[in-house]
Amino acid sequence: MSFRYAICNETFVDWPHEKVCEFTAAAGYTGLEMAPFTLAPLITDVSASRRAELRQQAESRGLTLIGLHWLLAKTEGFMLTSPDAEIRKRTGLYLAELAKACRDLGGDILVLGSPMQRKIPPGGTKQTAEDLAIDAISHALPELERQGVTLALEPLAPSETDFMQTAAEGLAMMNRIAHPFVKLHLDVKAMSSEAIPVPDVIRQFAPAMKHFHANDANRRGPGFGETDFIPIFRALRDVNYQGWVSVEVFDYSPDPETIATKSLEHMRNCELG
Repeated sequence: MSFRYAICNETFVDWPHEKVCEFTAAAGYTGLEMAPFTLAPLITDVSASRRAELRQQAESRGLTLIGLHWLLAKTEGFMLTSPDAEIRKRTGLYLAELAKACRDLGGDILVLGSPMQRKIPPGGTKQTAEDLAIDAISHALPELERQGVTLALEPLAPSETDFMQTAAEGLAMMNRIAHPFVKLHLDVKAMSSEAIPVPDVIRQFAPAMKHFHANDANRRGPGFGETDFIPIFRALRDVNYQGWVSVEVFDYSPDPETIATKSLEHMRNCELG
């Protein structure tokens, strides 16, 4: 099987969208994953005409804008786990607006990471946080279904968040929500903090997985560290993963061009391993 490769647009920092599309398509990617903060302070600030333009610039180069991630990053007033019901509702309704934008752009995935907006509230527990987050997400469910957009819950390492730190915790929350448009997202960097090897996490949680981020445990691109991607791709092949493999980095050195080209080259080599 051959994988579909995407890369996250914030990798290119301040490049114009059209330039990002031109470069990533030429490099060999067929998908681009978007961070809302690269478009506007709030997704509702991006007009219908601008959304159409962004989509056209991508599709004219053979690229799909696959979805959005960093959903709540660099925003104010949103918190999945707030004890305040109005804040939770506002957060859920904003996720609904992100679902609309995602569909307008041509995508069908919302990756719910945003560690700063999902903390255990003071005096609370993981169970408290889960209850509150589920309530917040409930406000987005009708729009997810209307738009055909999946909210993919992203477990993150304990170094990044105190809530939903493992794939098992993400799956438990997904199962409690029990909605066809809420699934699980897996990220190599985050899985590297799990008690079992990354390929084993993939195999165990594959039935729930909607989306996949490829990065090294060191926060750089595939091939820029010690993470062995050969068994990772073997696991993805074994579970017949049909989704996107999207490069997400947090260290933008040495430059976007090198990150994009070398990451893709490394992943394609590992595919053959």
